[in-house]
Amino acid sequence: MDLHDRRVTVMGLGSFGGGLGAVQFLAQQGARVTVTDNRSAAELSESLAQLAEIPSITYHLGGHQREDFSTAELLVVSPAVPKDNPFLRIAIDAGVPLTSEMNLFWELNPARVIAVTGSNGKSTTTAMTHAILQATGRTCWLGGNIGRSLLPNVAEIQPSDAVVLELSSFQLEDLDRLQRSPHVAIVTNFSANHLDRHGTLENYRLAKQAILRWQTPADFAILNQDDAFVASWSTRGPTLYFGLKDTGREGLFLEGKDHAVFRFAGQERRLAVPEWLSLPGVHNLQNALAAACAACALEAPVEAIERGLRGYKALPHRLELVAAVAGRQFYNDSLATTPESAIVALAAFEQPIILFAGGYDKGSDLTEMAYAIALKPVKAVALMGTTGPRLNELLDQFDPEKRIRRRVCEDFPTAFNWAVSESMRGDILLLSPGCASYDSFRNFVDRGTQFRDLAVGSSSLMARIDS
Repeated sequence: MDLHDRRVTVMGLGSFGGGLGAVQFLAQQGARVTVTDNRSAAELSESLAQLAEIPSITYHLGGHQREDFSTAELLVVSPAVPKDNPFLRIAIDAGVPLTSEMNLFWELNPARVIAVTGSNGKSTTTAMTHAILQATGRTCWLGGNIGRSLLPNVAEIQPSDAVVLELSSFQLEDLDRLQRSPHVAIVTNFSANHLDRHGTLENYRLAKQAILRWQTPADFAILNQDDAFVASWSTRGPTLYFGLKDTGREGLFLEGKDHAVFRFAGQERRLAVPEWLSLPGVHNLQNALAAACAACALEAPVEAIERGLRGYKALPHRLELVAAVAGRQFYNDSLATTPESAIVALAAFEQPIILFAGGYDKGSDLTEMAYAIALKPVKAVALMGTTGPRLNELLDQFDPEKRIRRRVCEDFPTAFNWAVSESMRGDILLLSPGCASYDSFRNFVDRGTQFRDLAVGSSSLMARIDS
């Protein structure tokens, strides 16, 4: 792939590493890079700071220019860009080839890939899988939708290494054009998501199934037995399942409260997965079973699986304990951008909960989330963003007596102060919005960081409330 002196446009720099990694790689190859993004330089300041030492990049920010698409020799497109974007049509009509950061990486990567997708839990499962494989002593790389591009490092990756990737439906939609699937594909679950982008549930499903579509009989599929929809997906190679109940299939299943059994090719072995895992919640146990099942398929020693899980810490913004102040615990679950994620977060706690819920509207059905809030020991809900009023209406249906105190809040500081005023010692203050962040924040990281900062600095507010 000779990119030296070629005119390459990168559409969408973004904040999560993909666009950044593409630009760094292209600059390494000597390409003439133009970066174009609808967002302003101020909004992209963190990404731009990481490119400050690359002198030859041309930036067109705050909007796109037609000539960047019509005169390029290659267009690298962010997976977040809708396929019907008119500037893509300009490039296609001009005969410009289109690719993505992940597709470039996939074409150059020499190592086997273990990839994870799903509507919920994929980041945690990806990180757990990486932790286990690292514990085997093998060189192991972590990247993809989890927030780090491996493209700038692709020349360092050896065929004997392992590459663990989190793949979104957007990335899989692009990879489908290459007709590529990973050596080990893990699917955590499936439920409606990103319908604002995919249009229909069927389109979303087809994008997710690309992780399995091009596997060979030498590859493995690791599927969630507890998700009837995912468990029915067809594969070409061996299929291993993971689940909370042993039904005799091949895979890894909970056996009692303390152990799981792995069954494959006529052999069985037992692993104390529940004992090794320190994270709260049944959903995290399912994530650990998925990761350990993949590791078993790759013949990882039991000792490495134990070391990987015992040493694993929660990802930032994923049910992360960020502060304990005046007898209250603050959990940052900002990465919970779907109703299902919020539901499993609620199930992780027995203590009374003060919940922060709502945000940008992706077209998800929030009914089950509202029902789960009404069922749990939720004391109060600070309702935020575009979906806050709709969640309030749904809660009126399931909690007509208004047992749960709630308020639709105009901004995040107001939501935080009100939620804290409703709390007392022993309560959990949980940011698990069940919705995306884009209506009020730069991204879910910004939302979680603001929550953490407010929580850490809440001592004086707590003192006034408790006095």
